[in-house]
Amino acid sequence: MKDDNFLRANNAKHMWHPMGHPGEAIEHAPTIIETAVGSTIKDIDGHEAIDAVGGLWCVNLGYSNDVVKDAIAKQLYDLPYYSAFAGTSNPPAIEASYVVREFFAEDGMARVFFTSGGSDSVETCLRLARQYHRIKGEPNRTKFLSLKKGYHGTHFGGASVNGNNRFRINYEPLLPGCFHMPSPYAYRNPFNETDPAFLAQNIAAAMEDEIMFQGAGSIAAFIMEPIQGAGGVIVPNETFMPLMREICDRHGILMIADEVITGFGRTGAWSGSRHWGVKPDMMCCAKGITSGYFPVGAALMSDAVAEVFENGDEEAAIFHGYTYSAHPVGAAAVTACLSETVRLDTKTNAAARGAQLFDGCVALMKKYDIIGDVRGGHGLMTGVEIVSDARAKTPMDMPTMKKIHQATYDAGVMVRLGGNNILMSPPLVITKDEVDRVLVALDAGLSAI
Repeated sequence: MKDDNFLRANNAKHMWHPMGHPGEAIEHAPTIIETAVGSTIKDIDGHEAIDAVGGLWCVNLGYSNDVVKDAIAKQLYDLPYYSAFAGTSNPPAIEASYVVREFFAEDGMARVFFTSGGSDSVETCLRLARQYHRIKGEPNRTKFLSLKKGYHGTHFGGASVNGNNRFRINYEPLLPGCFHMPSPYAYRNPFNETDPAFLAQNIAAAMEDEIMFQGAGSIAAFIMEPIQGAGGVIVPNETFMPLMREICDRHGILMIADEVITGFGRTGAWSGSRHWGVKPDMMCCAKGITSGYFPVGAALMSDAVAEVFENGDEEAAIFHGYTYSAHPVGAAAVTACLSETVRLDTKTNAAARGAQLFDGCVALMKKYDIIGDVRGGHGLMTGVEIVSDARAKTPMDMPTMKKIHQATYDAGVMVRLGGNNILMSPPLVITKDEVDRVLVALDAGLSAI
C-alpha cells in the first residue's frame, strides 16, 4: 500500500467516481475511508464517524464480521474461481443457492440465478420476464411498467424503468416500451393527495388506465421497490403493494419486486414484499446478500415462473449470464452472511432501531422548519427532505445540502445526500447508543446553516 501522501496527491486524479462530476471530484477530493469496524468508519486523517449510510445501503452486518471474512479467505485458498457456464458448477454455489432459496421460501421463491450485483439482477429479471411470455406463446408481451421515483440500477434496462430523470436524461434514448406510474409519495404527487391510502387508490386507477391504453397483452412485467430507496425513502401505504399485485394478477402481468435494498431485514422483515404481505413472481437481490463483503446479486423466480422455463421447449434455454455468476468466493460469502443474518436476527434490531431513528428525525422536524418531510418508520431506512420554504415545499439548494452533509460528518456521522434529501440506512447491527449519536450529529448538521 502506498503511503498517505501518495493517496492524497492522487485522490480522484486517475479514477472516475460513480454518481458524480469528474471535475468536481478533482477540485473537491473525496473523503478517503481507510478503516472500518462495526458501524464506525475512519478516514485517512483519523476522523471517526458512524456510517449512517451502511456503505451504500448494504453493509448490514457491519464492517467486522469475522465469520464472513473467514469464509471468503478460506474459499480463496480452496477454489478462487470457476465459471458456472458449460455444464460446470462448484460446491459453494450449490450451497448458496439452497440457502438463498430457503431464506426466501416464505416469499414463494423457488429458483436462484446468481449475478454480480443489483443492476445485473434487475436486468436478469427484465430479460427473463420477456422470455417467460415468449415461452408461453405471448411474444408480444414486451413492455414494462414501473413507478416514478423508483431506482432500478444503471444498465439500459434498469435505467429505462428508473423513475428519476437524473439517471435517464444524459443516456437517452433508452429502452422503448417502458411506462411510469406516479410514485406513492404523499408529500409530492400529481394528485395533490396527502392521504397515503387515497393516493394508493389513485395510482392503482392510473395503472389500470395505462394497461387499458397499452393493451394488457403487450405488457411483460411491473417492477417496484417495496419501499423506494434512492428516490428518497418513499414508504407506500400498506394497501399499495397488494393493490399492484392484484392488478398484475388480473391482467397476466408478472410482478418483479426490486429487493436490492429492502431484502435481508432492512425493512424489519426478511423482505420488503413479506413486510407488505405480497408474494411477487420475481425478486431482484444484492447488497445485503453478502453485506457488501463481496459483489454478488441474485434474481429469484417463483415456482410458477420456474415451471414454465423448466418444462419449456428449446426457447426456454437461458442465454444470459455473467462471468462471475455463481462465483465460488462470492457464494461462500453469501452462505456465511445469511447464516450470520439469521443468527443475529438483524430484522428485529432493524425494526427497533429504525423506529428510534425515525422518531428522532420527527422530533428534529419540530425544531427545524427547513425539514419538510420525514419518511421511514419501517426498518432502517429513513429519509429527511430539506426545503427552503416549507409552505411552498421548495427543494433546498445543493450548496446548502452539502454544508449540512459536511457539518454532520464533522460531528461524527456520515449520511448520504439524494437531491434535497438526507438518506440514512445504517448497518442493521447498529446500537441504540449509536442511533442517539446519529441524531445528535444530524442536529449539529442542520444547525450549521
